[in-house]
Amino acid sequence: MFQGDLFQQTGWIDIPDGKLFWEPEFIPNNIASDIFHHLSQSLPWDQLPIKMFGREVLQPRMQAWFGDAYSYSGLHLKAARMPESLLSLKSQCEQTSGVTYNSVLANLYRDGQDYMGWHQDNEIELGPEPSIASLSFGETRRFVLRHLQTGEKREFELGSGSLLIMAGKTQTYWQHAVPKTAKLRGPRINLTFRNINFLAKS
Repeated sequence: MFQGDLFQQTGWIDIPDGKLFWEPEFIPNNIASDIFHHLSQSLPWDQLPIKMFGREVLQPRMQAWFGDAYSYSGLHLKAARMPESLLSLKSQCEQTSGVTYNSVLANLYRDGQDYMGWHQDNEIELGPEPSIASLSFGETRRFVLRHLQTGEKREFELGSGSLLIMAGKTQTYWQHAVPKTAKLRGPRINLTFRNINFLAKS
C-alpha cells in the first residue's frame, strides 16, 4: 500500500514501527545552492566497489566518508577528519534530532542513472534505534521507504535544502532507496549524518 499524504506534513511524523522528521526547506534555497557547489568541488569524491551477491561491483554513485574507519558490504572506508564545511551542517542536524553525530557519509548522484538500492542502515555499530539525518543539495530525487512486513510505502521528493531524519525503529522495520530514473536529472549531493559506536564489534 502506498501512502502519499506525507508530502503535506512537516516536523516529526510517527509512522508504523518508526519515526521520521521531514522539512523540505530546512536550508534556504540560495544557501543550499552555494553549499552544493562548494561540496561538489571540495569533497574527495570516489567510486568504490562493494560486494553484491558474492561479487564485487562499483557503486552506482560517488562517495566521500568522514569519521573513523568503517566497513559495510565488503567496503572498507578509511578514517578521515570531518571538514569545517560539514561541521556547521552537522550541528544544525543535531539541534533538530537531539542526537550527537560523529560521522557522515556523503553521496554524489551524478545523474538519474545513479541510485541507491533497497537497504537498511542497521549495522551493529549504529545501535538498535539509530538516527540517520539526511541533508540533500542540488537536483531533486525520489526517496522511497518500504515496510518489510506490510509492504506499505512512503515517498518523498528530496529537494535542495531538505532534511529527512529516520529515527526510532525505522531501520528495523523499513527499507529505503533512491531509485534510478530515465528522466534527465542533474547531480545531487546527499549527506547522511550518523552516530557510530566503533567499539560495538569489539
